[in-house]
Amino acid sequence: MKLVQAQVIDSVDDYHLIEASPPEPHDGQVRIAVHACGMGYVDALVALGGYQVKPTTPYTPGLEIAGIVDAVGRGVSNVQIGDRIMAAAFGGGLAEYALAEASMVWRIPNALSFAQAASFRTNYVTALHALQDRARLRCGERLLVFGAAGGVGVAAVQLGSLMGADVIAAASSEAKLSFALSQGAKHGIDVDPGGWRERLKAICAGNGPDVIFDPVCGPLFEPAFRSLAWGGRHLVVGFVGGPIPKLPVNLALMKGASVIGVDVRQFGLFEKDHADTLIRQLLEWTESKGLTPAVGRRFPLVDFRDAMKFALSGKGIGKTVIDMT
Repeated sequence: MKLVQAQVIDSVDDYHLIEASPPEPHDGQVRIAVHACGMGYVDALVALGGYQVKPTTPYTPGLEIAGIVDAVGRGVSNVQIGDRIMAAAFGGGLAEYALAEASMVWRIPNALSFAQAASFRTNYVTALHALQDRARLRCGERLLVFGAAGGVGVAAVQLGSLMGADVIAAASSEAKLSFALSQGAKHGIDVDPGGWRERLKAICAGNGPDVIFDPVCGPLFEPAFRSLAWGGRHLVVGFVGGPIPKLPVNLALMKGASVIGVDVRQFGLFEKDHADTLIRQLLEWTESKGLTPAVGRRFPLVDFRDAMKFALSGKGIGKTVIDMT
């Protein structure tokens, strides 16, 4: 089989497409014939050792995959050979065959393509956990989403809309704003700092957002927090906007507002049962509420380096996907 692997992880060019034997599933494991592998910003960051949890080498990228169950180890009962599934591979997904623990494998409905399923779990669980569990988003509240056209941003736009929020999309280009509006946002705002708070206030009819979903945490972090309505909640989801910003803590007191961290990796470790419940809820919404994961640019396996570079560039709309077949 073909797989992507690196002995050191200093740059994208350290990765090579090599031949290897398909892995054999151990007890409690599932082998997947991979059809699609998600390659988002975090996936590429992990592959280059830039994430807080660094992988051991040799390393094969790819944390989210979708495909067909090809073989199962002893004790596996939740899926069987031939099932269409998505899985958390925790590295190793960028291969024609990959292993996953059975507890991290879920059947996918016919409504989802393999590319959509490979774009689904991390971004949509992050967004739902943030909005539903951490912010307690209520129907009718105003929700401002930064990075609204990116993988996790568009997930927050879609879910916020399904939850009845008045969604305001913030993005860096007209094309990205147009895309976010097509995915359920009711308003769009640019990210030019000059006069930004006044433009946001006008959108909010003289008030401010109740909840901010922020995977960027860039130069607008403090202006956005200052713009919150009373009792607002600012969700810190990631830091793709550059240096980590600081916030005068007296603002939280004056606004009656909260800064709330959202770490889906640790959420999955410490609250796995609840995380699995959210996955089931999201999969059900793809059938009952028409939730449709947004797939970004797609690359063939041979162009995996281009896919990784594109995922890191911030230029994408939706989540980048690498097709195996």
